[in-house]
Order: sequence, then structure tokens, then C-alpha cells
Amino acid sequence: TVVGGEEGRLVRGLKRIYAGPLDWALQHPWRITVPVVLLMVGAGIGVAKLGRSFLPEFHEGAMVIGVVALPGTSLEESDKVAMEVEQALMGFPEVKAVGRRTGRAEADEHVIGVEASEFEVTIDMDGPTYLGLAKRSRAELLEAMREALAKIPGIQATFGQPISHRIDHMLSGTRANLAIKIFGPDLRRLRTLADRAEALMEGVPGLVDLSIEKQVDLPQWRVEWDRQALARYGIALETASDVLDAAFRGQVAGQILEGVNAYDMVVRLDSGLDASATSIPDVLVDVPGGAQVPLRLLAHIVEDGGPNLISRENVQRKIVVMANVSGRDLGSVVEEVQKIIADSLDLPGGYFVEYGGQFESAAETNRRLTVFGVVVLVGMAMLLYLMFRSRQDVLLIMLNLPLALIGGVVGVYLSGGVLSVASIIGFISVFGIAARNGIMLVSHVRHLQGEEPDWSFLQCVRQGSMERLAPILMTAAAAGFALIPMAMKAEEPGTEILAPMAMVILYGLLSSTFLNMLTIPTLLYRFGGSKA
Repeated sequence: TVVGGEEGRLVRGLKRIYAGPLDWALQHPWRITVPVVLLMVGAGIGVAKLGRSFLPEFHEGAMVIGVVALPGTSLEESDKVAMEVEQALMGFPEVKAVGRRTGRAEADEHVIGVEASEFEVTIDMDGPTYLGLAKRSRAELLEAMREALAKIPGIQATFGQPISHRIDHMLSGTRANLAIKIFGPDLRRLRTLADRAEALMEGVPGLVDLSIEKQVDLPQWRVEWDRQALARYGIALETASDVLDAAFRGQVAGQILEGVNAYDMVVRLDSGLDASATSIPDVLVDVPGGAQVPLRLLAHIVEDGGPNLISRENVQRKIVVMANVSGRDLGSVVEEVQKIIADSLDLPGGYFVEYGGQFESAAETNRRLTVFGVVVLVGMAMLLYLMFRSRQDVLLIMLNLPLALIGGVVGVYLSGGVLSVASIIGFISVFGIAARNGIMLVSHVRHLQGEEPDWSFLQCVRQGSMERLAPILMTAAAAGFALIPMAMKAEEPGTEILAPMAMVILYGLLSSTFLNMLTIPTLLYRFGGSKA
């Protein structure tokens, strides 16, 4: 652009193009100011109507599908159902591989029963399709998979992705985007309330994979100890309970060494016996002196039902209604669900509802960024005032922030219309670049006022704007061209956070750069005065 101290042809051409609009704006300040103000108002309204989410939707090359049958389902039956699910999934040409885990060990950190299976599904959206069919989108594939699994009786399926699946579990304790946690003392009442909440939520647009945490009554045998009989035989209650526990669950009697590995040796009743009305009463309990008495003489054995699972949080019993969100932003779905639950779900005394999921982190992040943003803006204004010693100059420089907001909002809408942490970071970045452009322009105009005392203020504003055109465009173009490849890869895995941020910065740069070169000189000439 500059060769041997002379301006290059490109810069001279840009200045000739820029001179006409600049002179028109300086002669008609309100004709440029009023539309810009209207754009700012529109941007503010647009921000209020944007969807809200914590993180953008990921585009991972794999999916995690959780399938749950009724509690108490045997391992053999669960394996049979899981194989049906595998066959249904492998029927999709986009599916390349399916891995499955049925149940988790009892000592696992996230223990689940054998009635539950987790499928790791590898997909290839760019691969060939069968029979020459047109390739479908990821959303269409998920919808087809949901319809296919819904035809398998007796199961509930939840769809997720490996990374987002773990984020959801870490934030809410469930493997879904949204968790409605109902707390209360009575388990049966909790189940009734959960069924009612699920029925209310079924009509909410955007909710998919709606399900209730599996809590059902299973057949149990309850042993009610006869304390008088125990005292008559001289048996301590703890001793009798230990015998019953060792009989069916087993008791470690030693260890067996195989090479360098040690295994516990557990002693329990004959494997042919189980916890039934015929075997429990016959368990023998040692009496002091060497005799043994059957359990039927020491306790009443009652057939009863009990919960398969008692879920607690902060010591309180709970049940969870969970769901994923598809085709709609998480924030608006949560607001609608909260309103429906608050208006239509009657909670008895001692029962209450809490909501968990990514939206909690989004709300907390927005609050923190709002506080920090206000602090940064105040600090920026103070530093600018120390530099320019003029409130007008500070306001003119800070005006570049809403100018960048105009394009940034457009970038958010073009990238899906959902405001996430990535988009907010993009706004913060483009605000800094826009403020720098304003500093470059205003400071140079003030510099010309001091260097050229014979010039009018209009001449200083016009010449300063012309001379700062090339530096501002060069820095904006360098950043903008670097962001274009990132913004064009929004659908590729690994760019889910970078692409929305790039779109906000790119469009924010466009609006702030071009509006800055017309609006700031106009307002500076109109309100900047003749400060030397």
C-alpha cells in the first residue's frame, strides 16, 4: 500500500471511493445518525429475542444411546433386547460401527443395572447411501433412529454424544440436556408427580427423548425380628442379622492367590438356594452352647414390595424427569417447561421442583460475564478519559461498541440464532477491536488540530478520517480474512465453539469498521467541538 513513501494505487483508489460518502455524511449528519440509531435499537431487540444456550450443539462423529428396560429384567433378556437395538441401528447406512455395554459393575462409580445398555455408535454423514438415496442431515438421521427404536417394546432410549453426554452428566447428574428433579419424602407420590410432569411436558415443541427415571416396586422379603425369641435363645440381634447377610450375600473367608493376583474367597449358601419363602426360614442360626435354630423361630418373614432404587440429592429423596432438546434453543424450552410446571403441577407440602442442565451454567456464565463486562467498560472509559481528557471523545470511542453489536447480532442469527458462551466471547473480542478503531480515528483528528492550527475543524475531521482509512481497513481485513475459513466450517466436528465466535467477530468487524468510518467523523464534527 505504501512504496517509497508514496501511497499505493490501492490506497488512493479506496480514498477516492471513501471521499464521496464521507463528504455527504459530514454535510448531512442526521441522515447518517438516525439510521445508525435505528440499527442499534434493532440490534438490542435482536439480542433480547436470541435463543440461549450454554454451549453450541456439537457435531461429533459418534453418538451415545442409552437404552433402559424395566428394572428387574434379567441379563439374558436385556442382552436379547440390546441385540434388537443393535440390528436396528446397523440398518442405517450412516452407521459404521456399534459398541455396546450392558450394565456396570456394582463397584463402578456410576453403577447401573443389567436392564440398562449404552451404545457407542460411530457415524459417517459423508459416506455413501443405499439405493442412491439423497443424503440426510444429522437431525433427520436422529429422528429416523428415534422412530426405529420406538418400535421396540419395553425400552426407553436417550440420544446424546460422547462429549456433550459427559458434560450433561457432570452438570445435572443425568445424561440429558434438561433434568426436572422432583423432591419429596414419599416415593409413590414422587412417581405420581413425575408421571403428571411428563404428561404436561409432552406438548412442548423441541423436547425429545422424554423419560422418567426408572423407579418401580420389586418383590422383596422382609424379615421382622422377634426380639423376645432372640432373647429367649440368647442371640444378639446383630449376630442374627450377620448370619442372614452371610447366607445370601456371602462373607469373605479368605483369599486365593493366582500368580500375582489375589481374589476374595466368599462363602454363602448353596447356589441352588435363593431368597424365597422356602429357603429363608430354613437358614440356621448358631445358639450359644453349640446348638442351631432355624430362622423361622426367630423372625416373621413377610412377602412385600420395595423400590428398586432410592435416588437422593442433598439427603432428600428425588425422582428425575429428563429430556433432550432438538430443533430449538435450550433457553426457550426451559422457560416454557418451567411455566407449565409452575402453573399446572400441584405440589403437596414438603415437595418441590428443581431444574438442572446446561441452562444453569449458561445463566451463571451470563451473570458473571455481565458483571465483568460492566467493570471492563467502566475501566475502559476511565482510561480513555485519562488519555483524552474529554467526555465527548470517550463517548464517541465507546460508540463503536454498539456499532459492532449490530453486525455481531447478524452473525449470531446466521449461525443458528442461539447465543452461547462462544458467541459472547466473540462479542467481547470484536468490542476490543472496534474500540481500537475509534481510538485511532479520534486521536488522529486531535493530533491534526494541534499540528495544523490554521485548519478548520471540518478539515481536521475530514483529513484525519482519510488518513486513518488504510490502517483501519488493513487491520480489520487481516482479522476478517483469517476468520473466514473458520466461519465456513461450522458443520465440521471440532469447530462447534470456534465457528459461532468467528461469525460474531467477522460480522461485527464489518459493521463496526464501515459505520465507524462514517458515523464517528459525523458525530465528532457535530459534537466534538474545536478542542485544540
